[in-house]
This record gives sequence, C-alpha cells and structure tokens, in this order.
Amino acid sequence: MPPAVTTAETAPSTTLRSVGALAAAGLVGADAKGPLEQVAERYAVAITPDMAALIERGRDADPIARQFVPDVRELVEAPGERADPIGDRVHEKLPGLVHRYPDRVLLKLTHACPVYCRFCFRREMVGPGGETMLGPALDKAIAYIAEHPEIREVILTGGDPLMLSPRRIADVTARLSAIAHVDILRWHSRVPIVDPGHISGDLVAALRSDTKAVYVGIHANHPRELTDPARTAIARLRAGGLHLVSQTVLLKGVNDDAATLEALFRAFVTLGIRPYYLHQMDLAPGTSHFRTTIAEGQALMRALRGRISGLALPTYILDIPGGFGKVPVGPGYVDAETGGVTDIWGRQHAYPVAERE
Repeated sequence: MPPAVTTAETAPSTTLRSVGALAAAGLVGADAKGPLEQVAERYAVAITPDMAALIERGRDADPIARQFVPDVRELVEAPGERADPIGDRVHEKLPGLVHRYPDRVLLKLTHACPVYCRFCFRREMVGPGGETMLGPALDKAIAYIAEHPEIREVILTGGDPLMLSPRRIADVTARLSAIAHVDILRWHSRVPIVDPGHISGDLVAALRSDTKAVYVGIHANHPRELTDPARTAIARLRAGGLHLVSQTVLLKGVNDDAATLEALFRAFVTLGIRPYYLHQMDLAPGTSHFRTTIAEGQALMRALRGRISGLALPTYILDIPGGFGKVPVGPGYVDAETGGVTDIWGRQHAYPVAERE
C-alpha cells in the first residue's frame, strides 16, 4: 500500500469533531460543508489525529477517509434499514445490559468513541454526551450478572469501553472477576488502532485479571490502519498477557476485494491477533453505500480460502436483523444430496452419501 501523504498542515494535533474542522484539515471541500452539516447534526463526527494523518488528500475514494469522513449519502435511508439493526433493545434487561445469548451478556459502559465510523450499527445511540454506566446503573448490571449463573462471558462494549480511565476499567475488571461463574471478559475496541497512544501500561494493567481470561477484540478494516504506533499498542496488550481477536466489517470501497482482506488478515496473524469475525454490514440507517451483497462476501471468502491459512480466516457472519443473533454465512462446499464436494480451486469431487434409513 502507498504511504499516507501528510504534511504539517494536513496532520491535525487534536481530534476533528466538526465539519468546519474537517474542512480546515483539507478533508472536505468548502462547497460540501453545508450538506455535511446536516449529516453532523444527526450522526456524531470524530476523527483522531492518527486516522486523519493516514488519509491521502486528493485521492478519490481513500479507504480511510471513507470510513470516517461524513458523506451526504448518510441522509438517505434504504428499505429495510433500522435504528436498532441487530435488536439490542429487544434483549436489553437493564439499561446498558443486553442478554441475547444464554451464556454471555453485553455491557455497554459508555456511548462515546474516539472516532465515529460512518457505518456504525449503533450510530443512533453513540456520540458525545452519552451517559457512562456508573454508580447505581453499573451496580444493577453487575448484580444481574452475579444472579445468573448461566452467564460465562461478559462482553464490554459501547461506544468504546477503552475510552474509560484505567481506574474505572480496573474497577469493572475487579468486580466482574469476583463473580465465580464468569470465565471470560472480552473488551471490544477501536482504540488500539485509532488512538494507540491511549494504550498505556496503566490501562493494560487495568484490563488484566488474575482469575479470568481476558480478550480484547480489535476492530480494523484496512491494512493501512495497522500503523507503527498501532503495532506498538498491540504488542503492549500482548505483553500484558491479554488474548487478542479481530473484528472487521466488510465495506464496499474499503476492503471488498480479496487482496485487501488477505493483507489485513495476514497482518493480524503476524501481530498475534486471531482473525475472529468478518461482519456483513448491518442495516443501520444511511449506510447502504457501504453494503455489499452476501453473495459478494461469500465469493471473497471462497477466494481467501485458497490463498491464506485457516489461521488467518475469520468467520463471515450476519447478525440477523431484529435481535435473532449471529449466523455464519460463508460459502458452502458440500452438496448434501449428491455428496459432491467443491475444492478451493472450484473442482468437483464425489464423496459418499450416508444411506437413508
């Protein structure tokens, strides 16, 4: 990949949080400011210095800009799009606590993020000024987890939970670690990628637990996001004894080609991150310009199967709209009726079919 073009004028020192700031940084044209203000009124805007520095000014359809710079197409809602595309509210037992699957819960600790992705499936819920789960709300959520022995895993999400201070993270870690039936804590975050300097020794120490397995799910969508500072942050998390997995969203114009996904997934494995999920784009409002078809995603996964090791292949999944959960939607290789098997090069082979009784 070509290096990002940055200069002292185009690399901001603070997070860009308005259309005016984006224009001053050369990320949007003056003629686009008016229409984009309408987008910013509805959906939060934030681009960290690390990500702004990666954007190649003057390049059409830059994959980093596409993820973070607002687009007037976000004001257009396609049929089937919905404010709560994966049905969080259907399974919300308490404010900020979602219990969709029997053995695990989501705990949404904050509504704030270091960046606001233009394709976010919680875009109607996240943004500056959102409440952080503290005090009685957190007490009730942790009490719920303690009262349900079937819960084995707690997924800490938001917003982005690693935006919290190490003190608050340590408090959550300690309280969840005290629940005997909880085995796994999993923190989902963009921070190691978009604000890697935030991954301090104190934060890593706050995430660690002496009694539970702790995973960090790192969200990255393009190999250029794995900058040297990001790699340092990832190494710091690994050195702290944390398990790392990846989250990637399949995005038109960003990573919807086999070469880009191959480079990304290979880089994850090299950095000690297990590729975990490749998400089919959720039906969030104003995101249709990012969405591929499932057939296109399946074709990409089929192409990758012949190019990279199984260690580097995530599961391609669809979160069924309405709160019905995630299902794998990868390509099929076996015809159950005929016993035919297709290999990674597309050739057909016979395989015995079990006799019916």
